Amino acid sequence: MVVRPVSRRQIFGYGGAGAAALMLGTGAWSSGSAYAAPALTGNPFTLGVASGEPLPDGVVLWTRLAPDPFAEDGMGGMPATPVRVHYEVAADERFRRVVRRGSAVATPELAHSVHPEITGLEPDRAYFYRFRVGGEFSPVGRTRTTPAAGSDPRELKFAFASCQAWQDGYFTAYEHMAEEDLDLVVHLGDYLYEYGIKTNKRGVTTDPRFHTETVDLARYRLQYGLYKSEEPLQLAHARFPWIMTFDDHEVENNWADEISENNENPETFLLRRAAAFQALYEHAPLRHTQLPQGPDVQMYRRLAYGRLADFTMLDTRQYRDDQPCGNGMSATCTDRFDPDRTLLGARQRDWVLKGFSHSPARWQILGNQAPMGQTDHDPGPETLVWLDPWDGYVAERNRLLAEADARGVRNLVVITGDRHQNYAVDLKRDFADPESRTVGSEFVGTSLTSGGDGADMTPQGEQFLAANPHMKLFNSQRGYVRVHVDRERWTSDFRVLPYVTRPGAPISTRASVVVEDGVPGVQV
Repeated sequence: MVVRPVSRRQIFGYGGAGAAALMLGTGAWSSGSAYAAPALTGNPFTLGVASGEPLPDGVVLWTRLAPDPFAEDGMGGMPATPVRVHYEVAADERFRRVVRRGSAVATPELAHSVHPEITGLEPDRAYFYRFRVGGEFSPVGRTRTTPAAGSDPRELKFAFASCQAWQDGYFTAYEHMAEEDLDLVVHLGDYLYEYGIKTNKRGVTTDPRFHTETVDLARYRLQYGLYKSEEPLQLAHARFPWIMTFDDHEVENNWADEISENNENPETFLLRRAAAFQALYEHAPLRHTQLPQGPDVQMYRRLAYGRLADFTMLDTRQYRDDQPCGNGMSATCTDRFDPDRTLLGARQRDWVLKGFSHSPARWQILGNQAPMGQTDHDPGPETLVWLDPWDGYVAERNRLLAEADARGVRNLVVITGDRHQNYAVDLKRDFADPESRTVGSEFVGTSLTSGGDGADMTPQGEQFLAANPHMKLFNSQRGYVRVHVDRERWTSDFRVLPYVTRPGAPISTRASVVVEDGVPGVQV
């Protein structure tokens, strides 16, 4: 670990004014009639609306006021003054039965974003919401609460997605996702990419404002503005509540704790990380408990769906040891077996294991960023693996899976992003032993756009299937995974598009893979 020569609060500088900005943005503080809406030039809701973090009695709502989301200073074309934002939550789409009204104050410290946390709603019900500034109304969003604690819901329907590089293609998959019958969406990271964008697979040359790599707060805000201006993404956000986490590209490729990919000065990297985390909060429907404190953010958390399922969202970036053997790929790296190496950090790992012991849920869902199952590239006697995912942290993976087995987890299912490919995998107590006990299942979902159009099968996919008998399905098209869970089985539908480098692609189900209640492993 790197020794920090300065405090994290010094790096962030988030003092009393920032705390006040946060509480005003959640609607937890009232300030009478202050902060009247200024005269704005243009629609302040260009980035749409969203909801997230669903509970039985409420959700988080989100919007950011940005009449000019591409303003180079990152302020979205807003004045440097607080603005009151009103919201309504209704039981019907025409807002004839409004059940909650209130306001939050959008402050320049948080890029005029608001995150009102709504409570007092009925469990397992759909609601509609909207925002207003002055005489301007936002689009209408639809959200849903989760079932009551202790209830035994009949089913859960959700989709999970990841890896949406704007420059690699159109977000058509979100148009299709918005038409699905879902209770919620889980986003597993790489919501944006930090790279500068000049020319891209969309066939356009971008504005010079996007040519530089994303390293400071204004530039991260600009990058989010570019991504969130996409109508398909706005549609999917407005249709369902989202549960979100991050992987690496929200900050920088392959970062590990305080170590950057290019081993830059740790103080410089922590400043970048603080900016990246603040911009993520400003553009996501997260609770105030996810507000960063400088370069630190509490992102691992658990959300229940009655007694049917628990979502345990992991953070596999912030507490990890550096990748072994210089990162990359290796067949000879023995450091990856070091029993002291960690991907989760001791505190998070212990929290996950306690959850295994105490959760009453029938299905234990781990929201994970990089593949947990072994992905050997060599069909021969060597084991050639990437070192950034769990293959670089073998002892901790084995411990986690062994503990799930020993603590009697009924159905362990890991959902994963990162890889830009679809897999269905049996999770083994020890991947070095092909006869090792299967203790869970993993579904790796492909990218929304990252990597371009893709293909059903690739030479790498053929290698994977030959080298990894626990891998039951491979596909390298773009799309997302739609999941249906009930008391008897889990079904993952791999929803894929034939192309993303031009708009209008149709969608189809490449495969449906099942996990039976009480039977670990996937059935293709």
